[in-house]
Amino acid sequence: MQVLPIHTGANAQQDSSSGKLIVLTGPSGVGKGTLMQSLLSRYPELCYSISATTRFPRTGEVHGKDYYFISRDQFKQAISQGKFLEWAEFAGNYYGTPRESVLNHIQAGKLVILEIELEGARQIRTTFPNALSIFILPPSFSELENRIRHRGLDSEEAIARRLQRAEIEIKAADEFHVQIVNDDLETALTSLKEAIFDKDNGEK
Repeated sequence: MQVLPIHTGANAQQDSSSGKLIVLTGPSGVGKGTLMQSLLSRYPELCYSISATTRFPRTGEVHGKDYYFISRDQFKQAISQGKFLEWAEFAGNYYGTPRESVLNHIQAGKLVILEIELEGARQIRTTFPNALSIFILPPSFSELENRIRHRGLDSEEAIARRLQRAEIEIKAADEFHVQIVNDDLETALTSLKEAIFDKDNGEK
């Protein structure tokens, strides 16, 4: 397990002027990960921020590529040292965005995209008021439940918790600049592309 570097530069608000931060969120099972992978493969100019988490890696996940997998003690130490731009607890595990790499990319004038949970997205709104925020919606709640069940990753108890949380999260969709329904992958990707590369977005 690796320890995250300590950020010693200026605060996020000051560093945000020369680049652009894009925040992507939505309920568990809505397809954020699939959309993100497709988006990054088509638009390599986007910088994906790798999150840190205390959960165990899933099959095929690689440390430093999918997530930084660290212990709960390491995560709590990183919180106390101010190493996270945002962090939240979800489904019994901690998730957070390492501060230093994000600020460095933004300062270099790059487009940085975060795929994070609702609580973290709300934190980013305070730190980066000009960030573009995008909420991914399912075509229906029943379809969201089907997607979560078909993943085969969770127990019935965990599925129930995810669905309960999803109801709360979906109600927050109007807080975001852009809402995109992930019904058809290509249609959703087109909407994402338009939102991210439209210079008027994020200025509301």
